[in-house]
Amino acid sequence: MNMDELPADIDELRELVLKLASSNDQLAQTVSTQQAKLEKQEHRIAELLAALRGKQRERIDPDQLLLFEIGELEKLIEEELEESKPRRGRKKRRSRRMIPDNLPHVEVLHELPEQERLCPIDGKPMPVIRYEISKQLDYVAAQMRVIVHKRAVYACPEKHDQATLLTAPKPPEPIAKGLATAGLLAQVVVGKFGDHLPGYRLEDIFSRHGVHIRRSTIYDWLAAVSDLVEPLYELMKSRCLQSRVIHTDDTQVKLIDHAIGGTRMARFWAYLGDRGHPYTVYDFTQTRERAGPEQFLKNYEGYLQADAYGGYDGIYLQSQGKIAEVSCWAHCRRYWHKAREQDPARAHHVLGVIARLYEVERAASESDREILRSIREQHALPLLRDLKRWLDDEEFLPKSLIGKAATYTRNQWEGLNRYIESGELSIDNNRAERAMKNVALGRKAWLFVGSTEAGHRASRLMSLIASCKENHVEPWAYMRAVISGLPRGVAVETLLPDRWLADNPEHRWEIADQRKKEREAKS
Repeated sequence: MNMDELPADIDELRELVLKLASSNDQLAQTVSTQQAKLEKQEHRIAELLAALRGKQRERIDPDQLLLFEIGELEKLIEEELEESKPRRGRKKRRSRRMIPDNLPHVEVLHELPEQERLCPIDGKPMPVIRYEISKQLDYVAAQMRVIVHKRAVYACPEKHDQATLLTAPKPPEPIAKGLATAGLLAQVVVGKFGDHLPGYRLEDIFSRHGVHIRRSTIYDWLAAVSDLVEPLYELMKSRCLQSRVIHTDDTQVKLIDHAIGGTRMARFWAYLGDRGHPYTVYDFTQTRERAGPEQFLKNYEGYLQADAYGGYDGIYLQSQGKIAEVSCWAHCRRYWHKAREQDPARAHHVLGVIARLYEVERAASESDREILRSIREQHALPLLRDLKRWLDDEEFLPKSLIGKAATYTRNQWEGLNRYIESGELSIDNNRAERAMKNVALGRKAWLFVGSTEAGHRASRLMSLIASCKENHVEPWAYMRAVISGLPRGVAVETLLPDRWLADNPEHRWEIADQRKKEREAKS
């Protein structure tokens, strides 16, 4: 339309302008909608590409960290602690030979034949003056063996009217008249719930040693051991509930439901006690309803660190202040990490603040609880207050990724701040999330749970194996002691993982220590 085609009448012009404005608004709305769809699709493509390349660590660009002067913050805290933290210099080259001294050592002597020991100058015999020592690691394959029990039967040499026979008793067995010893049962439990091997792989392994043990027999053994250790599991549970702080998380697992002729989703929950009660206790429920954790925690009083699952809200409310919510900054960080694609500037701002919060934790990690609380109040609390003001001032589209991150942070703000009030508390719930990885690894191997009772039985055995890892206990030696000790009346309390290790320090599991150091070095 050109100037000549415009109507001369003012009312007609006004109507035309209104139509054009309405049309422009519609076009703008269409563009905005299409732009939002495009951004959502681009973000989804980026997520899929990231999944193909492998899971990325939730770290922010080091260049962004420079904006926040994290090194200065760490230096300030270290000065207040009056201890100099050694700077990381050039990374030491890791030794290729990690040979523990406690392993059996077999000497192999290498000598020259007598005719080659002669001096090349005067021909005289040359004595040994020293040995060049080198070491290698050797592997002796595990073997199956048969224990033959010979029970002596005694009879009086005199001929009595009624012959009297005495038979030496066998010690109580884990499974009455069972084929498997405590050592074999321990291997099955560790293989299934420590090494995450499905039944058919255990069957294959035993077959390589010349013994065919059916999967059905293996599962029967696991059920019997789980029933045997139930008193120990219950004791670990009661001790865990005495903790001042409990970490919890959950994950789904497929449950066979014979009523529907298929599978449905059930849940495994992990509850981790504090330093004074170092036990990881799993629970199994058929659904994710609040009734599961509510029943487990019904007598608990203290801090509960968890994700933002809505079922916990009712538990906090019903406890009338006896259970205090502690949220997870690692969980919060994931929301802002996802939002980088849509709003990198504001997402990186929050990620930078979170990085500084973690830097406070690292700088004061070796401090006692009271000093840690003081350091947090002095250095982390101001960061949190500034972040809260920033969140209150900023505006976000509610359905955008950055908007969801802001909403999550605002809704969880009280729980996210709670770790400041006590040195017993952690900035995140990573302990519980690591415990869930055991379930995830196992789930890939055994795929589903056969019944509700099987879920409860698995929870008991998973709890023992996970608590071994938590306490740096070699699981096979521990499980053998438990399986052999319980039928013989050994006090259940002495079989708690930390208590048992104190009595059997030679069974400390060093790999757990090494992995802990590696995690701390990466953080």
